[in-house]
Amino acid sequence: MAYLEQRGSRRLLSEINVVPFIDVMLVLLVIFMITTPLLTQGVKVDLPKTTTKALPPQQKEPLIVTVDATGNFYLNIADKPSVPITPRALSNLVSTQLASSDNTEQRPVLVKGDKNTNYGKVVEAMALLQQAGAKSVGLMTEPIQP
Repeated sequence: MAYLEQRGSRRLLSEINVVPFIDVMLVLLVIFMITTPLLTQGVKVDLPKTTTKALPPQQKEPLIVTVDATGNFYLNIADKPSVPITPRALSNLVSTQLASSDNTEQRPVLVKGDKNTNYGKVVEAMALLQQAGAKSVGLMTEPIQP
């Protein structure tokens, strides 16, 4: 503690040092600036554009199977969603997830196919989902920008 000498009396000088606080805030700012771009999840696909109506908000998170331009399959609930999975692993994961959900309302299942992918790969993904127990499968698109 610092003491201030005035005419023979000793008084306590109380000041707050804000330099460490500023240092910590700047470090946190740099950390957030670096990690924010890394938070985007999923696989980059170029969806076909069409005029469609948006789905109403759901209580349950949808199962989204992504088919990229090279024909690889990805699943949003997999351990590593950005790593391609085999058709057999896709079928097993989806059937496990659909079996664990209650039977009153099934989880929505969507296919997100790149517009440059082979049509057969999108149909294969839909067939795998139906074999895994999905009652209905939807296709994701992007709205047309005016």
